[in-house]
Amino acid sequence: METVGGLLREWRHSRRLSQLDLALAAGISPRYVSLVETGRSRPSAAMVLRLAAELDVPLRHRNRLLVAAGFAPRYRERPLDGPDMSAVRDAVARVLGAHEPYPALVVDRRWNIVMTNAPAGHLLTHVDPALLAPPVNMVRLGLDPRGLASLIVNLDDVRAFLHARLARQVARTGDPVVGALYDEFFADQERDGPVPRPASEVAVPMIFRLPEGELRLFSTITTFGTPEDITLDEVSIESYYPADPDSAALLHSLAQARPASEPGPDGFVPRVG
Repeated sequence: METVGGLLREWRHSRRLSQLDLALAAGISPRYVSLVETGRSRPSAAMVLRLAAELDVPLRHRNRLLVAAGFAPRYRERPLDGPDMSAVRDAVARVLGAHEPYPALVVDRRWNIVMTNAPAGHLLTHVDPALLAPPVNMVRLGLDPRGLASLIVNLDDVRAFLHARLARQVARTGDPVVGALYDEFFADQERDGPVPRPASEVAVPMIFRLPEGELRLFSTITTFGTPEDITLDEVSIESYYPADPDSAALLHSLAQARPASEPGPDGFVPRVG
């Protein structure tokens, strides 16, 4: 049976913090941290959330901590296409639409694409339809030879960057599905030797060689501030920008050649697949 003390200890170890480190960050005594972890003291719900915040525990796992401590979960998880998330969908759809003619998409915690704008679909015309069967996974699209990998000129740089991002995510969340995704693309490479570090962890351009010309893109990631919903805590908007004037011109020409699709119901742009 899970205990709140045992779970907190696991998160503390994963963050490579001592009991003293956690106590100082939370403004409590190291002895109290020890008592909680060994089950000799039962923390309040507020204290559980306080320690979880200092440990940067994802909202999904904060619920698990609360339940283990004998309290009700605090954070709800509502599907993005649910009726009570219409305001969120509308806001996200506006962000995606405003980014046109540049590609943008929304991914969930397991890198599955849940929304796109029309320019993102322009790139996916070069992908094997088998990879577009839901759920469509962004990592597989980028690294599978049937996906975009065959079009990416600097594939080694992109692989190194994705390796670093997935490794950090596995360490932060412990998600087994993300761990399996990591193993799918990087376990064999690690057995053959160290995975190269990305040339930059700030902005690694992706260089595509398309039939229409070379396209150089860099990306930014947008997340929801102070989310109180698990779904919002776990989705992000990946926006792509042209890295040079020629790439900007190419994206504009693609948009003119392939008109944007009409939005679906409730502000959704067409889903991939």
